[in-house]
Amino acid sequence: MKTILRYLKGRRLQALFLFVAGWMVGYWLSRSTPAQEPVAHEEHEHTQAPMWTCSMHPQIRQNEAGKCPLCGMDLVPAPALDDGGHASAYAVKMTPTAMALAQVQTFKVKKGKLFKPLRLNGQVAVNEQSVATQPAHIPGRVERLLVNFTGQYVQRGQVMAYIYSPELISAQEELLQAVRLQGEASPLAQAAKEKLRSWKLSDQQIAHILAAGSVQTVFPVLATTTGYVLRKQVNVGDYVNTGQSLFEIADLSTVWILLDVYEEDLPWIQPGMRLSYHVQALPGNTFEGTVDYVDPVVDPQSRVARARVVQANPGGQLKPGMLVVAEGQAGHKQAPQSLIVPKTAVMWTGKRSLVYVMSRSQEAVYFEMREVVLGLSLGDDYEIESGLQEGEEVVVHATFAIDAAAQLAGKPSMMNRQGGVMLSPHMHHGGTHGATPSTTSQAVPSALREPLRQLLDDYDQLKNALVEDKPAVARKAAQGMLNHLKQVPMETWEEEMHRFGMPQAERIGEAATTIAKAQNIEDMRRAFLTLSDAFIAWASRLPVAEDTLYLQYCPMASNNKGGYWLSREKNIQNPYFGSTMLRCGSVKQTLTPAK
Repeated sequence: MKTILRYLKGRRLQALFLFVAGWMVGYWLSRSTPAQEPVAHEEHEHTQAPMWTCSMHPQIRQNEAGKCPLCGMDLVPAPALDDGGHASAYAVKMTPTAMALAQVQTFKVKKGKLFKPLRLNGQVAVNEQSVATQPAHIPGRVERLLVNFTGQYVQRGQVMAYIYSPELISAQEELLQAVRLQGEASPLAQAAKEKLRSWKLSDQQIAHILAAGSVQTVFPVLATTTGYVLRKQVNVGDYVNTGQSLFEIADLSTVWILLDVYEEDLPWIQPGMRLSYHVQALPGNTFEGTVDYVDPVVDPQSRVARARVVQANPGGQLKPGMLVVAEGQAGHKQAPQSLIVPKTAVMWTGKRSLVYVMSRSQEAVYFEMREVVLGLSLGDDYEIESGLQEGEEVVVHATFAIDAAAQLAGKPSMMNRQGGVMLSPHMHHGGTHGATPSTTSQAVPSALREPLRQLLDDYDQLKNALVEDKPAVARKAAQGMLNHLKQVPMETWEEEMHRFGMPQAERIGEAATTIAKAQNIEDMRRAFLTLSDAFIAWASRLPVAEDTLYLQYCPMASNNKGGYWLSREKNIQNPYFGSTMLRCGSVKQTLTPAK
């Protein structure tokens, strides 16, 4: 690392010397060249030969067609970058030809009701309203169980067990003696019958006792409901009291669909909302239902609330515990008329959200960067709280091509909020202004691609280890990252990439060292915050992957300060909480590799 820093310091001194020498030569030439008449200058402007540039590397500008020296792609005609006095000084001018080459597409900002596509995960659960307890109506000892395992199906009136009850034997003897002494119609006999009925003996059972003229020693326990046994709470030989629970039985003719709703989606879920859902165990079958209840509190551990759908279950094909994925189109509770734009129109820098607004004149089209305040996330769209007006046109495709043109013209851009020309090391040997990372890939030598890919694999393994709560695997991945970081040929980087990349490399190395030595997974997750920030900065400008990466965010990380991470998968798997809050987070940006 010290060798790299000495190399970087030498490159900076060399660049400073070349910059001063270039400035002196330019100054001498400007003093030596005679001034031209304004008319001649206008003719030169109108007859100026077209410039050629690379669609992937707009800093490349040549006077003739050819190949890009960085990536080898064919150069294309460069768009005009002056505003012609017809638009704001901060606007970028483009001709229709340039727009066609860049494949610019726009969208007219409109007002509409807020709708959001929702995708919710959950599971089939027992309908708690259909759960019944099978009690013991008489005290005694369990002599025999006819229903003796969980999950067994029973029907109402079925014999479930037999109980030996000395108290019931005494009550039978009282009845028989009363009948013998005073007859069956006597008050004493009627009182004995009522005592037996209080223990849930039927008139048919009482008549059988009178007809037999003898005491019955064991009595059956009859099922009071139809369904499946959820819990068996007694065994043969157990003594039970009157009213004690023997079994829990659930009628599964209806079930609940319980869906996990994260905090950010709670404003969209309300009773009466229609959902369609499918069960992984029953492919090809689609079910529909209506939300009838939403939990009033959020679980402090999982950070989710539950939405409930009551579903008819003929044939019992939906079984409690089956996994469910539900989808629906939700409207906001307040249903306001709000400004809506596609997400592809928004360039997200972490702190600022930017769009390019298009305006027209007779000669050309102009694009001006504007900062906006985002509201709710609506699937493929955003709500705009401020910064735009209805009817304005924003760019939804080729936004980064326009931003690159703005950088070259010295206009405000993602990388340079105030404007001013940002020279590239390919264009001038002087330095550049700030090296803030953007979401466009920076061309780098081919020697860097394999080491960067290895670092991404290490990062992905580290992230997955934290997701799965495996500190030993995380330490191994962090050590692999340190080993591969040493193999990155920093000396092949151009000066601008040195100034941008070296601080990030040091941050990655320090954080990976902490993780490799840490014994506590919480310490690893704190260090992973720093490592992720640095690696995201790399990924935003360097081709670290040949596939799409997703920038994801959890607002609960770092003591509610929030934390970002990169993932190859769009589905959220939170490395800052692991199994505790696995699904907490959302996708904030998609990083697509240059083709």
